[in-house]
Amino acid sequence: MDFNGTERYVATDELQMAVKASITLQRPLLVKGEPGTGKTMLAEEVAASLGKKLLRWHIKSTTKAQQGLYEYDAVSRLRDSQLGDEKVYDIGNYIKKGMLWEAFDADEQVVLLIDEIDKADIEFPNDLLVELDKMEFYVYETGERVQAKHRPIIIITSNNEKELPDAFLRRCFFHYINFPDRDTMKQIIDVHYPNIQQTLVHEAMEIFFKIRDLNTLKKKPSTSELIDWLKLLIADDIPADLLQNQDNSQAMPPLYGALLKNEQDLHMLQRLAFMARRDNR
Repeated sequence: MDFNGTERYVATDELQMAVKASITLQRPLLVKGEPGTGKTMLAEEVAASLGKKLLRWHIKSTTKAQQGLYEYDAVSRLRDSQLGDEKVYDIGNYIKKGMLWEAFDADEQVVLLIDEIDKADIEFPNDLLVELDKMEFYVYETGERVQAKHRPIIIITSNNEKELPDAFLRRCFFHYINFPDRDTMKQIIDVHYPNIQQTLVHEAMEIFFKIRDLNTLKKKPSTSELIDWLKLLIADDIPADLLQNQDNSQAMPPLYGALLKNEQDLHMLQRLAFMARRDNR
């Protein structure tokens, strides 16, 4: 099963190789990279390309590993027992399957996305070691052992907010999505806007990469933010000439709110523009 990207997703040769290696080794693919570099979208496009169902498990700071397996609702069972409900005698009525159980129980191989694993508690990855390695787990309430009918293709994303434990990393194939260079970025833009005016793309990319080159930025604009900015430029019919005449001595680029996401970076660029105007007098 080869993944070569899709009409909506530009995959570098290294990323294609990483997906293939993960599938061949039957190990989770751990993907890191800057926010907005297409980590989550990768899982969606791998599933679409291979014709497989995608299951999404979005991780939050409060998510526990057990929730990926199953959850036992003891409170509901107690309430039903007080009401004399007959279903209390079947404990299975109070067990909710998690995403891992859904993936293990699928009649065909699926793609499982575990999104932003670094948001959870530091012990979260360790709590899934056996399940991801052996592809099975035990349901203590029913005495049932759940084993994967078909080993899922697992893609795990991380924004590097926390270090992941070594024992977990050993069980994964790792790939870091580098920020796109100009040629790759041009391909990504062409995928999203095939009929866009090329002069506008050129000038927008010049401004975008100049902003990213500023080392003092707190948050550099990402690929997805460039795509959003271009969408706004097209919608507002901003001419390429307006961007072409942009230099450090002028005001902020039009619709800059798509690129800059905090006041610190905004004030810094405004100061740079002010100093450039002063030096040009």
